[in-house]
Amino acid sequence: MEALQIFVAIFILALASSLTFASDPSPLQDFCVAINDPNGSVFLAKADDFYFSGLHIHKNTSNTFGSTVTPVNVAQMPGLHTLGISMVRIDYAPNGGLNPPHTHPRASEVLVVLEGTLHVGFVTSNPDNHLISKVLYPGDVFVFPVGLIHFQYNIGNTYAVAFAGLSSENPGVITIANAVFGSNPSINADILAKAFNLERKMVKNLQSKF
Repeated sequence: MEALQIFVAIFILALASSLTFASDPSPLQDFCVAINDPNGSVFLAKADDFYFSGLHIHKNTSNTFGSTVTPVNVAQMPGLHTLGISMVRIDYAPNGGLNPPHTHPRASEVLVVLEGTLHVGFVTSNPDNHLISKVLYPGDVFVFPVGLIHFQYNIGNTYAVAFAGLSSENPGVITIANAVFGSNPSINADILAKAFNLERKMVKNLQSKF
């Protein structure tokens, strides 16, 4: 019986720990503004710590992917510190503007389309690797679960805009192609050739593009 009680206690502690670290830490006060000078003797929060301007502005999408992400996380808005939320604006060029396959290691994402038509989707984890996708129109909402690879692609012939909320002050982003073929230093080409069933010279060519 004593052994069972110990097992149950360990199980409860493990469960509590997993819940504790499942997302950003809960605040212990009204707010905790992030500051760049931890040695400052006096700190007074100001309105600008909780403010960001410019999300109404269309961004330049003249780049490789035809998209631009404008983040509003704790780096841009210090007042988000410990609040467990952030957001982004995403602009997509007509006819194929792409927010390429990527993942947020610390946040789920809920996306709403304001303008245009987007094909969006995410892929479930191994072993299924099931693609769940949908075509979205203005006013439509789609959720990308934390950690899963996802994308958005403008299939319309007009400019597209979406806003997304994320469940972390600093969700992080890993763009798959950049991480795999553009790492620094580079991953050994033989490893990638075997992993992706490609010829080594093809891998070297892909790495040269990043």
